[in-house]
Parts: sequence; structure tokens; C-alpha cells
Amino acid sequence: MRTATIARKTKETEISVTINLDGTGRYKVSTGVGFLDHMLEQLSRHSLMDLEVTAKGDTHIDFHHVTEDTGIAIGEAFSKALGDRKGIRRYGDALIPMDETLTRVALDCSNRPYLIWKVHFTRDKLGEMDTELFKEWFQAFAQAGGITLHVENLYGENNHHIVESSYKALARALRAASEIDPRATGAVPSTKGVLGGTL
Repeated sequence: MRTATIARKTKETEISVTINLDGTGRYKVSTGVGFLDHMLEQLSRHSLMDLEVTAKGDTHIDFHHVTEDTGIAIGEAFSKALGDRKGIRRYGDALIPMDETLTRVALDCSNRPYLIWKVHFTRDKLGEMDTELFKEWFQAFAQAGGITLHVENLYGENNHHIVESSYKALARALRAASEIDPRATGAVPSTKGVLGGTL
């Protein structure tokens, strides 16, 4: 089983993450930020990764540190669980509709982190969470996870749907990219023989 546990503690946050890439989508999430919990549950359920997240932080200031550091910790756990990345499909994409909204995610588990974020909101907050923080989460996750990640909301009106479709599309793309390819067992999916570094 490809599993990993990460414990991250700073003066701003204390976070524990356990991930199982070959799970069934079971989750136990508690970050102190209700909307973020909802999105991480979607991430687990639709990627079929088992995910346990416990986070405490300086939410009396705002939700920035908990959001960003949760992205870092989950990204680190994902990367650790992938190991040397041999045999994985490496690439994944998903096009997810949610009522009037359509969002596309394409990614490469390349060990070369990069984020393209083409998502815009018309509201400053969803619940108590600042909508600008979603980019921070995706950036932190991509950086720590070693993922080239492109997120594009093609159209939509409801901000909740825009965010949720982004997480669901990420989940489906991660599921595809992290799966073991039975035709390439043990092989690094690169002509260089290693993932990461320069192109």
C-alpha cells in the first residue's frame, strides 16, 4: 500500500496528514475551517485516496496559514506516498461539470512543481473563508507535491460550484495520474529515467 504520514508544526500551525493512495475515498478531516474541510472531503472521495487531516492554527487572525500549510502537508504526504514514482501513469486530467459551472484540471506528477491558475471569483468569501485563499492552497499543494498543475474554470456563475468543481477535477486527475500502469510496472515514466530536475 502506498501510504504516508506527515506531521508539520510551526509557530502558526500544527498539522497531521495520513494518506493512502490506494484507498476507497474514506476521510476524516478537521481543520477548523468548515469550507476547507468540505473541499478536502471532496478531494478524498473523488480521488479514492483515504485521507486523514487534523489541523490547528492561528484562525483567530485569519485562515491563511491553516489553508496554506494544509496544502503543503497534503502535498508532502502525496509525494512521499508516490515514492520514486515508478510505474505511475504520471499524467491526469478531468473536466468536471457542476450545474452551470465547468472546470478543467490537467496535471503532471513530474516532480517539477508549477501552477497555472485561471479561476476567478465574484465574491470575497465563501462562508467565512476568503476566496483568494483557494489559489494559495493549490499553489502550496502543487509545490510540495511536485506537481505541474493547471486549473481553469471555463465558465460558471456560482462561486461555491467553481471551487468545488476545481477540487473534484483535481481529485479525478490525481486518481488517474497516480495509478499504477500495468503495462509499465517498475518503469520511470520519462525518457530521462528520472522525474524532476530540468526538462
